[in-house]
Amino acid sequence: MDFLRTRVKICGITRLEDALAAVAQGCDAIGLVFYRHSPRYVSPEQAAFIMAGIPAFVSVVGLFVDAEPDEIRAVLSRVRLDIIQFHGSESPDQCELYGLPYIKAIRVKADTNLLQYALDFKRAKALLLDAFMEGVPGGTGQVFDWGIIPQKLPLPVVLAGGLTAENVGTAIEAVRPYAVDVSGGVEITKGIKDVAKIAAFMRGVSNAAI
Repeated sequence: MDFLRTRVKICGITRLEDALAAVAQGCDAIGLVFYRHSPRYVSPEQAAFIMAGIPAFVSVVGLFVDAEPDEIRAVLSRVRLDIIQFHGSESPDQCELYGLPYIKAIRVKADTNLLQYALDFKRAKALLLDAFMEGVPGGTGQVFDWGIIPQKLPLPVVLAGGLTAENVGTAIEAVRPYAVDVSGGVEITKGIKDVAKIAAFMRGVSNAAI
């Protein structure tokens, strides 16, 4: 399926003002990280505060990495997420426990069989493709070889991994993803976003030829 517009998710939001800045610049979704080892981690209380300030028609995505079901349910009891992003080694059955739509993140390396992942996680709303780095579940800031991605995957692709205002247009033209996901590429420091960088990133997306 071809898409007329590339969607944008700004991930690793830790402050309401950053969420509102991202929304004001036209992002489609914000990402909240519930992985305690991440410098962008937010507590359920922080997340609920941010969520309360988000206007309609912006999706709120919760990111988990091999979290226990009780931990995820505890977050869901406090925060009304629209979609869950699983960024660990979760199985399809584990991803489907919560009655919410989900995205499965894949850490891509040369021998990654993305077609098999798409079959295994056929109920996912998308595959998020990020760079593989040993021992790091995501947010590496590294670009991977986009040529690894099959031209015809049966699931929408959310492209992540080292995207910035400078390279996102090239990425979109090369991959033609459903959406792009950025965190470090629009930050002053980890977890703190930069309005000017968000605006430049959004211009890069809008100016890409798709």
